[in-house]
Amino acid sequence: MAFIASRRNKNKNDKNEKPGLPVLRFFAFVGKSVIAWVDNMGAAAVFLWLALWQIFRRKQFAKTVTQIYYIGARSITIIMLVSLFTGMVLGLQAHHALTKFGAAGAVGSLVALSLIMELGPVLAAIMITARAGSAIAAEIGIQRISEQIDALHTMRINPMRYIISPKISAAIISFPLLTAVFDLVGILGGYISSVLLLGLNPGVYWHSAKVYVEMADITNGFIKSIVFAVIVATVCCYQGYFAHMRRDSHGAQAVGLATTSAVVISCVLILVSDYVVTSLLL
Repeated sequence: MAFIASRRNKNKNDKNEKPGLPVLRFFAFVGKSVIAWVDNMGAAAVFLWLALWQIFRRKQFAKTVTQIYYIGARSITIIMLVSLFTGMVLGLQAHHALTKFGAAGAVGSLVALSLIMELGPVLAAIMITARAGSAIAAEIGIQRISEQIDALHTMRINPMRYIISPKISAAIISFPLLTAVFDLVGILGGYISSVLLLGLNPGVYWHSAKVYVEMADITNGFIKSIVFAVIVATVCCYQGYFAHMRRDSHGAQAVGLATTSAVVISCVLILVSDYVVTSLLL
């Protein structure tokens, strides 16, 4: 009864509270959210620095090669599938749009530049995040929840060197390679749709693709892929490593939420950083 009375008094007080309090609560919520975001960004930056420091201090060649296999080699199938149909759609749309203006010969350049400068790095990074990034976050999260990382500390083994650094270095190597595969297969997909299906002259397609693509465009695409690699690897490793510190859940549920957060945050940061890097490179 005392509890019910206290709840009623609370409800009564809530009804009689001053109009300014909800506004103060709103700004307090916004302030806490901003502070939490800045705190997480700073912690992630320190996390990345410690991982990169271990990369240059200790050579983990065998572990890095293993992670390249899991992150890179096992992602080739999905990368080729997505890039093939992306290129085919680009070739189809470009052919129909440019034919109206009598510029069908520029289909190859439009497909190649779109893939090399934008779609290749971005879509490849998103696909790798969905396939490998989620696995990284889940793996490290399970290692944290099951106290395997604590066991490494007990054995005086640095988890950053043993677990995190090989994954980040493997991502930095794998992302540009997979981006190159995405670009090549995508250009081939554009060839299939515009030349084989719509009848564009093959020589015109390849000449247009070669003439208008410059080395700077290819370099910018690889720079983007490296930036995306650092972002995705850091976010996924960070979310998994600190899964046990989540306030909204614990145990196995925390691992699932950490994995979801890793994928969502990585995809958002890929798009945000794509704009930032593009504005700097233009």
